[in-house]
Amino acid sequence: MPHWRAKILQHFTPQISKLTLVADPDGILLEEGILAGIRTKGFELLTFDDHIAFRYAYESKYRSRWDQGELTELVVVLRSEFHELDRLPYDIFEAARKLSFTLMDLFPALSYPILRSLDMSCLDALHAALQKFPQPNLGDKATSDFILRHVFHMAPEIINTPSELLHILLKKHYQRLLIPSGLEERFIEVLSLNGSFQDWPLEDIIPKRDLFFSFLQERWPVYLKSLDVPQAERIKMPREAYGFGLPGPAHLPFGHDDIRIYMDNLFLEGMLKPVELPRAEKLAQQWVSVGIVINEAHRKREQVKKLIRSVEASVPSGQSFHQEWISFALKWASLETAIAAADNAVMEEFSEDVAHLQATVDKTFSAWLFNRYAGLYNQPPNPPVMLHHIPGFLANQLSQTPQKRIVFILMDGLSLGQWFVLKDVLQCRIRHIQFQEDGVFAWIPTITSLSRQAAFSGKIPMYFSNSIHTTDKEPKLWEQFWLDHGLRANQTGFLKNLGTSASFARIEELMDRPHIRVAGLVINTVDDIMHGMQLGTAGMHSQVRQWGEEGFLEKVIGLLTDNEFDVFLSSDHGNVEATGFGSPKEGVLADTKGERVRIYSDDILRSQVFDKHPDSIKWPQIGLPENYFALLAPNRKAFISDGKRTVAHGGLSLEEVIVPFVHISKKS
Repeated sequence: MPHWRAKILQHFTPQISKLTLVADPDGILLEEGILAGIRTKGFELLTFDDHIAFRYAYESKYRSRWDQGELTELVVVLRSEFHELDRLPYDIFEAARKLSFTLMDLFPALSYPILRSLDMSCLDALHAALQKFPQPNLGDKATSDFILRHVFHMAPEIINTPSELLHILLKKHYQRLLIPSGLEERFIEVLSLNGSFQDWPLEDIIPKRDLFFSFLQERWPVYLKSLDVPQAERIKMPREAYGFGLPGPAHLPFGHDDIRIYMDNLFLEGMLKPVELPRAEKLAQQWVSVGIVINEAHRKREQVKKLIRSVEASVPSGQSFHQEWISFALKWASLETAIAAADNAVMEEFSEDVAHLQATVDKTFSAWLFNRYAGLYNQPPNPPVMLHHIPGFLANQLSQTPQKRIVFILMDGLSLGQWFVLKDVLQCRIRHIQFQEDGVFAWIPTITSLSRQAAFSGKIPMYFSNSIHTTDKEPKLWEQFWLDHGLRANQTGFLKNLGTSASFARIEELMDRPHIRVAGLVINTVDDIMHGMQLGTAGMHSQVRQWGEEGFLEKVIGLLTDNEFDVFLSSDHGNVEATGFGSPKEGVLADTKGERVRIYSDDILRSQVFDKHPDSIKWPQIGLPENYFALLAPNRKAFISDGKRTVAHGGLSLEEVIVPFVHISKKS
C-alpha cells in the first residue's frame, strides 16, 4: 500500500471510539482505496451534507443500533476545515473522536491549490514520483510542471514535432486522462513558447476530447488522398480548399509509428468513422484500410475480431478505480454494437470467444462491485459518478454561467450500446451538434423507481423511502432540488411519458415558457421496446435504430440546441439479454417481481426464496432503505421459466449498471 494511504488508515483502529468525526476539506477519505480500507477495518462512513438528511440517517441507522447494544463504528466526514466540525449537532460533536486530513499534510512540498484540483486517482502516481524525485517547496507553476511530467507523462517543453504532440494528445484523449483545467492551461502556455504550433487550435483540441477527434476526422481523408498524390502537389493546395471546421495544419503524420498504434482502436471503437474514397481498393491491403469504406461485410468482421482482442487486453481488475470501469464499459459497448450490427455468420464465428469474454467480465465486475460500489455514492459530483450526482453537477454548471439554460433528458432503459446506435443516427442527421461522452453508475438494483428518483432528486434512495416503489414523486423531487438551489418554481419544468411524435408539442410548449432555466424530460421508448423484446440484444439495437430514424429525438435535440439549451442525456439503467433459470413461487412475498431482481420488505422473506434459488445474489443494503432487500438473478440469468430468453434489467451486469452520460451542445 502506498505510504500516503497507510498514513491515513493508521488512524482507524477498531474499538477505540464508536464515533469518529473527520474534517476532510479535500475529500481524501472518499478516495476509493481509503474507503475500501476503512470498511475493511469494520467502520461505516457517513458524509455530513445536510442537517436534516444526516440526522435522519444517524438516528435511524446508527443511534438505534447502538441503543440495542451493537458495536457498529461510524466515521462522519465533513468536507470542511477542522474548526468547522462544531457545525455538527452538539451531542454528536461532544461524543466523538476528532481527526483532520488535508492534501497539504500529505504532500507539503507542492502547491496546495494545484493539489486540490487533482482527481484522487492521481495520488498514487504522485506519491511514487515524489519518492523517486523528492522536491523542495514548489510554487504553482513548478508544481503544475512536476505533475504534468511525472503523473501524466506530458512534458510540453520537449515537444517539437507534430508527431510528438499528436502522440501525447492521443494518449490523453484515448485514455480519458482526468487532467485539471489549470494543468491543461499550463501545458498550452509552455507548449506555445516554442512557436512550432502557432496555427494549431490548442485551446480546443487539448481540453476537449470531442473536438480533438473532430480535428483528426477532418484531416483523415486528406491523409488518405496524400498517399496517392506527389508531395509537391500537396504543398501547392491552399488549406482553405479543404473546408475544415477547425483551423490548423491540413496534413497530420498519421503514418508515424507512434500515431499508427492508436488508429486501429479509434476506428474500431467508433471515435473516428471510416470514409469513402475513390479508388479505395488501391489501399485495401495497407494499414489505412481500417479507416476506409471498402467491403462493408469484411470490415464488420474485422472490427469484431479486433475489438474482441482489444477488450480482452483491457479488462480492469478488482482493484481498479471506477473511472477505469467507465472507460472499459464504453469499449465493451463498442463491441456489443459491432456484434449486433454484424451478420449471423460473424456472430456464430465469434460466439464462443464472446461468451468466454462475457463470463470473465461478469465475474470481475461483480467482484469489483461488492468490493468498491459502497464507496461511489459519497463521491463529489463534479464530474458525476452516480446518477444522484447529476443534479448537483448541473447546479454547478448553472452557477458558473448565470445565463445558462439546461435540459436533462433521461432515456429510460437506454444502455451504452444503444446510445451508440442513437448517436450514429444523430450524427448523420444533425450536423451542428457535438457530443461529450462519459458514463455514470446506476443504482443497484438497476430498476426504474430507484434510479430515476435518484437522478431527479439528487438524493440516495435511503432518503426517498416513502416513494421507493413508484415514480409518481419525480416532478416534485426535481422541483424541490432546484428550489433548494435558489431557483423559483416557474424556472423549472418536468415532463415524462415522452417519445412519440404526439408528445413533441408538450416539449415545445415547455420550451416556450420564458423563465425556464432547467427542465427534466423522461423519454420512455427504449424501455417500452425492451419489455416487449424477444429477439435479444441484436433485436434491441435494430428497434432502437428504427425509432431513432423516425426522428423524435432528432427533433427534440434540434429544438433544444436551437433555443440555446445545453443538453445532458443519461439513463436510469441499461439492459441485458438473459436466460430463465426458474421463477420463484413466492405468492405475495415480493414487493417487486422483476425478471432480474426481486425486492422484499424483510430479510427473512428474501432468505426463504434464496434457499430455493441458491445461485441468486443477496445484494447488500448500500444506500437503500432499511426495509428494502434485493435478491438478484446471477450472471445473465432471469427469474423466468427455464431456458426462456428475455431482455431485462435489475442486476449487476456492466450493461445494466454503467449507463451513458452525454453532454450535447451546439458546435461553436
